[in-house]
Amino acid sequence: MPEMFDIASQAVADTATLHLKDANGAPLYDANGQPLRVVLYGPGSQPFTMVEERQSARAVKRVNDNEGKTQAIPMAQRLAEQSEDLAALTIQFENFTYKPAGDKTGFELYQAFYADPKLNYLTQQVTKFVQN
Repeated sequence: MPEMFDIASQAVADTATLHLKDANGAPLYDANGQPLRVVLYGPGSQPFTMVEERQSARAVKRVNDNEGKTQAIPMAQRLAEQSEDLAALTIQFENFTYKPAGDKTGFELYQAFYADPKLNYLTQQVTKFVQN
């Protein structure tokens, strides 16, 4: 009997790395030619599951608070929630930092970066990468 294919070999890794691109779609590099990257937790990880649970809880709360009616989320609230979720999924920045965050590190640094509307095109890259 032939050996069966082990489907578990197709499991996604707990983490993945995104090479950021500029607003024109060109890959970004630092002055030494190193790629600007974001290392993120993926769909098979515990942090990803926790973010999905938090998003579901928010959606249920909104429906309950509005007596079953859907309502648009204010942009500021949506940006705050998105930056919180992406920060929770971010493990590290590689070869770059976000100086407007000052001395913040880790989660607070990542959240400040994702909340910056002028860098929204980068946040959208991360969001798309996480969704895929």
